[in-house]
Amino acid sequence: MINYKKQHMKISYRKLKQKSIVKLLFLLLFILSFTQNSKAQELKLKYFGGAGWEMIEGDLNILVDPYISRLKLGDSPSNSKDDTRKNYYPTDIYVSDTATINKVLTNKVDYILVHHSHLDHLADVPYIAKKTGATVIATETSCMILKAAGVPEKQLLRVKGGEDYQFDEFSVRVIPSIHSALGDKHYYDSRIHKEELALPLKLEDFIEGKSLMFLIRFKNHKVLTAGSMNFLEREVAGLKPDIILPGVNFSRLEIYKYTERLMQLTNFPKIVIPTHWDNFRVPYGFSQEDAIEKKINPFLEEVKFASPKSKVIVPVHLETIIIK
Repeated sequence: MINYKKQHMKISYRKLKQKSIVKLLFLLLFILSFTQNSKAQELKLKYFGGAGWEMIEGDLNILVDPYISRLKLGDSPSNSKDDTRKNYYPTDIYVSDTATINKVLTNKVDYILVHHSHLDHLADVPYIAKKTGATVIATETSCMILKAAGVPEKQLLRVKGGEDYQFDEFSVRVIPSIHSALGDKHYYDSRIHKEELALPLKLEDFIEGKSLMFLIRFKNHKVLTAGSMNFLEREVAGLKPDIILPGVNFSRLEIYKYTERLMQLTNFPKIVIPTHWDNFRVPYGFSQEDAIEKKINPFLEEVKFASPKSKVIVPVHLETIIIK
């Protein structure tokens, strides 16, 4: 005689077990999907020094002012006596330190954004653009320098400020700006390149050529970048980035309530990461303690006063900051 009750219990138990396994599989797939999405949504920022950055979200990689060669410039008091490299002067031919660039840049590059055409912002872009095939978004002067250096026209997007472009994985608002007030406010350079340049490029060919800022909109973050220690109030008012990269060199002190006004105008950003504060005339690995003491520490106090709820992250050369 068949024990139907016992047989039914076996079948029910088997079904229950199968349902539990299916639920467990769904749970594991959900956790795996959530973990992968979280990683894809992370924004990774790496500081090159100067105003230079690598920004990675998922498969997207954007470079901003990637100056990596860090040449020993002229007879600047910022040069180190321990730096035995060649001194470069304005009439010298510019040569990128390709060995260091190749060592630092290990990922593919999709876009390069350039704030202005000075040496410490643009000089390594020709080599990087030609090597990676990245699209460069920059001023007319920057693009003329890049074209002279052999960067194909199809890689160049000329902008002047005011553009707001949508791309597949991000968008960028190009913001008109002005350069730092160098030399106790004596700096002013209205030069732009209007005619084709002849090779080889010299250090003196890297003129300002007008200045920009960028509001880069990633999937989950809006990053406002600066290439110097100045801004146009009307252009940054109401932008509301959650991450801001303000220039923090000494020339910010030439600007009326620089930090206080910038924090207020941008709605007190959640995260503040100082840029363009290091001594970029020395190689990676040289001490930056003097710059930290004299530039970063006072800036920390300025932010604490102006925007106490903002989190300040002080970047270290070539180390990655992960923002979720």
